[in-house]
Amino acid sequence: MADVRGIVEDLQSVNDGAFLTIQPSTGEEWLIKNIYHGGAAELYKYDGVNEVLVDSDTESGSWIGWQFFATDNIYYRVKNVSGGAALIGYEGVRTK
Repeated sequence: MADVRGIVEDLQSVNDGAFLTIQPSTGEEWLIKNIYHGGAAELYKYDGVNEVLVDSDTESGSWIGWQFFATDNIYYRVKNVSGGAALIGYEGVRTK
């Protein structure tokens, strides 16, 4: 079996009211360690239908050193609520 572990990361400009989705491909599992946001943001756990607000921040910041486990069925979305476009990104590791 091939080793599929490695770094997962992304950094995008996200419009106000839109989301950056942190979702592995089918069959993969990720451990997200750091999430960054360049403006006010809300972090949600999501299953494609239901969402739970995990945390929110009223200014630029990050969730550093947290541990967010994500699969293709249960994953995270970061919503930009800054009033304008903002950079949002994450980094972690592929565990499966």
